[in-house]
Amino acid sequence: MEYRGFTLDPFQAEAIDALNRGSSVLVAAPTGTGKTVVADYVVEQALNNGREVIYTAPIKALSNQKYRDYCTLVGEEKVGLVTGDLVIRRDAPCKVMTTEILRNMLLGGEKLENLAAVVIDEIHFLDDHDRGTVWEEVLIYLPDHVRIVGLSATLSNLNDFAAWLSDVRGEEVHVVIETERSVPLAFQIATKQRGLVPASEMDAVYKEWYKGAAKNGRHLGDRKGKKDRHQGRGGRGGRDRRRPRLGLPTRHFHVFRMLADTKDLPYLYFVFSRQHAEQLARDLCSDISEAGVLAAGEQAKIIEMLEEFEARVGKGVLGQEHRRMLCLGVGFHHAGLHVQLKTITERLYEARLLKVLYCTGTFALGINMPARAACFDAMMRFDGRRLIPLPAREFMQMAGRAGRRGLDDFGQVVIRTDIEDWPTIAPQLRAYLTGVTEPVKSRFSLSFNSVVNLMHRHSPEQVRDVVEQSFLAWYRRKAAERHSSNAKMLETAATGAGNTSEAPMPKQNKKQLRRAKRLNQRASDSTDQTWIEFQTKIRFLQHWGYLAEDYSFNAGAKALMHIQISEIFTTELFLSGALDDTPPDRLFGVLTGMCNTLNKRVEVNSTKADRQIGAVITKIRSSPIVTAADELSGSDTTWDTRMIWLGTMWAQGKSLAEIMAHVESPTDVTGDLVGAFRRAKELAGQLKALWIDDEAKVAEINRLIREVTRDEVSVVG
Repeated sequence: MEYRGFTLDPFQAEAIDALNRGSSVLVAAPTGTGKTVVADYVVEQALNNGREVIYTAPIKALSNQKYRDYCTLVGEEKVGLVTGDLVIRRDAPCKVMTTEILRNMLLGGEKLENLAAVVIDEIHFLDDHDRGTVWEEVLIYLPDHVRIVGLSATLSNLNDFAAWLSDVRGEEVHVVIETERSVPLAFQIATKQRGLVPASEMDAVYKEWYKGAAKNGRHLGDRKGKKDRHQGRGGRGGRDRRRPRLGLPTRHFHVFRMLADTKDLPYLYFVFSRQHAEQLARDLCSDISEAGVLAAGEQAKIIEMLEEFEARVGKGVLGQEHRRMLCLGVGFHHAGLHVQLKTITERLYEARLLKVLYCTGTFALGINMPARAACFDAMMRFDGRRLIPLPAREFMQMAGRAGRRGLDDFGQVVIRTDIEDWPTIAPQLRAYLTGVTEPVKSRFSLSFNSVVNLMHRHSPEQVRDVVEQSFLAWYRRKAAERHSSNAKMLETAATGAGNTSEAPMPKQNKKQLRRAKRLNQRASDSTDQTWIEFQTKIRFLQHWGYLAEDYSFNAGAKALMHIQISEIFTTELFLSGALDDTPPDRLFGVLTGMCNTLNKRVEVNSTKADRQIGAVITKIRSSPIVTAADELSGSDTTWDTRMIWLGTMWAQGKSLAEIMAHVESPTDVTGDLVGAFRRAKELAGQLKALWIDDEAKVAEINRLIREVTRDEVSVVG
């Protein structure tokens, strides 16, 4: 079977055949195998039939890339982009959007009669702790006539996930599984002592090295691979920082030299902090010659692209140091980077002009930018509280960027380490190579906004039906069925083991009955647990006066229907009147502080007025209702007073460069600021709905939204 002149792989043909029969499909395949071909097909099919199609993605960078891709594929006039902060051709038949936007459309009762299909990229994001609920809501709310095309990494509980989705859809969802990559991966360990060694040979190499080190009488720390009792107290990969090292450590520039020697460029080098990505790029550029790693003529092409870039966006965006890095074929990429710099970095990389790109894990999330090699600085990452082993799915997603189809016979996956640390990382790597990834877990926990909108639109019986359709409720029902089945077997074994009414029951049988009773209780608790949790949120809203005892809507619930960002915090600010007389520019500053936080090391020059209004807002942020809402939802409401002055300046017409003059930061945070400004604009639009009866206030907010929608905030990138 062919599509656009290419012979399809069997799994792609199977998925397209199922779509042609009118089925929804779930395609699970490793990163880099060509899942998006299935999405491209359904997009073209829908447009050719005069229907509409929606493509959703978990991150705005991926939404922006798919927007550009589909403009090229089907024509710019047919494609729209809707990400909350950017709206381009809202009525186009093919719309690319974040999953939250689609959920909001469905909750708002938007008519979708002509919608043929929805592509949900990275559908396994359903288990994202903060945003996973949105994926479940979309899958539950979508009308029956809409086909779903779910694209996913391979999941260990794929059958459970597919069974739930089939239940939700009321028809079988066709599952397509591909386990083989078109470009296989070769895993290598990079150590300064031994260079690049295939992972399969590393045990033998380590043993040989260990014997030599022991013979020379050097301190080996963890003998024979045993963990010392201090492991995990600090340092990379659990190393005890007090333990002496064997010489200087293996560094990223050692990896660079190894890959340059073997001509395994370009490569991605994954690190797990923004500052690290920037610093390593600087370090490498100070270590290599002016010729860098570029072929003849490539530097001239880079300079040409950069000159075009600066002619378009101005010379203030790209600093001299950053320009020199790019001209050497070295770049860095992370979520906090200036939106325009992210775009030019991606375009240079797509043009194969960047040979080394230091990046964080978000670069691997769905963005189609493969490399000859993917390197890992470590196999640990910070989860917001502590260092944890890199989850298998994340590791394989990043590793999957290695190997360019049609260019490479295999992709190199390189893990930088010190040879004495091999016994520590070997079990972790072996676990990754089994191909078994973490199961998708439901994070279903309806937002307060979803709760009141469901109550507004549906009867209590219908609301319960929606809640019971969640993956969480489905999983709990299956667990309850297992508990009940096991309890029944125990009861049968205990009462049917030859006992008579005269003889006392043996202790073992009594123990079985007690266990059966516990299992029955667990089954009973599991069955209604999801609905009970929903009712807990209802009681919360009643307790704080948002809902009356008869479930009618008071002012709080009516306001909450329109607020989707920091729901309770924003609603409380509105109800308190704290925002009523705030000048528009400073109002935008407050909203900016509610939409993103800066790293603790970032210093911002602020004004007395900022501190005054900041104190008022902080008091509401710390109020019992907001604190209780955080505790109930397991979240942490965003609030950073340092952002007030930055948002205020943007609303006053200051440029990003002028604003950054008031900021001292160890990393580029312009991307964070632009993201906060865009989200603050979205929040301003939500607040406008609460002032709908005040014509002057609505006009004021409309003017504010127009004034802040400029420059970087209006850029697709």
